Amino acid sequence: MNAHDMISTTRDDLAGLVGDIERLEAIFATWDHTQQAAVGAYKLAIEALEGEALRRLIRALKTDPAALAAMKNAVADEVVYAVLRRHQLVKPSLNERVEAALEGVRPMLGSHGGNVELVKVSPPKVEVRFIGACDGCPASALTFHAGVKKAVQEACPEITEIVQVKGLGNSADSGVRFVSPFALDAKGDWLSAGLLADIPEGAVRATTIGGEKVLLSRVGASVTCFQNACAHLGFPIHDGEVESGIITCPHHGFQYDLSSGECLTAPEVALQSHAVRVIDSRVEVRISV
Repeated sequence: MNAHDMISTTRDDLAGLVGDIERLEAIFATWDHTQQAAVGAYKLAIEALEGEALRRLIRALKTDPAALAAMKNAVADEVVYAVLRRHQLVKPSLNERVEAALEGVRPMLGSHGGNVELVKVSPPKVEVRFIGACDGCPASALTFHAGVKKAVQEACPEITEIVQVKGLGNSADSGVRFVSPFALDAKGDWLSAGLLADIPEGAVRATTIGGEKVLLSRVGASVTCFQNACAHLGFPIHDGEVESGIITCPHHGFQYDLSSGECLTAPEVALQSHAVRVIDSRVEVRISV
């Protein structure tokens, strides 16, 4: 099967389109450096052409008040917004800027086992909530004023009121739902690994996080993350058969327990583990170095 055969030209669902891209990226990852460089250059050329086309389209639409209004409404669509943002044709939304500000203080909070989540944006007011070890911590007031509040106000001067709310809110899923045992002594920043729903129940999902190719698996809200490399010869294992929590390397048959990374074929080796936590519906990973 070639790359073209893997693309569905009739798909209109976002998950399907993203899946097409991920499958193509998996193919490109197996190519040598020269081939990957050629694909990268081709991608940049296509994006430059698309960006120029979009800029010309927007300039033309701006001359018609009705078309301009329709364009502004269209930007509310998440896919339209994401594409235009990639080409830097629209400014970051207020929510995006607030989230970016919070992302800047999360490494500091994460080093103490805590985090902060955005609850609500209602200009000129923003509500945030501390979770994990930061919730109820005696120093949380200082952290809020010196860290979170300062970061949001600097990034979003139009926000004049930042409120710290307590409790789990209306959602039963709010807050930290799961932290893997591998997170105990992990160092570094927590990186986004997508949504919990992106990882199929009882199966695996291959992706790249922080430049590392990893394998995510889950049972309920419990998630594990390992380097996508067999401990035998380092080949990727995401295409291996998964049954009863055990994945079998498709190359030489080595088997691994997805709950621990333990190799059942050669107990003296194991998959390289990475720390994972689940917050609300989000999955975050710390890449081991």
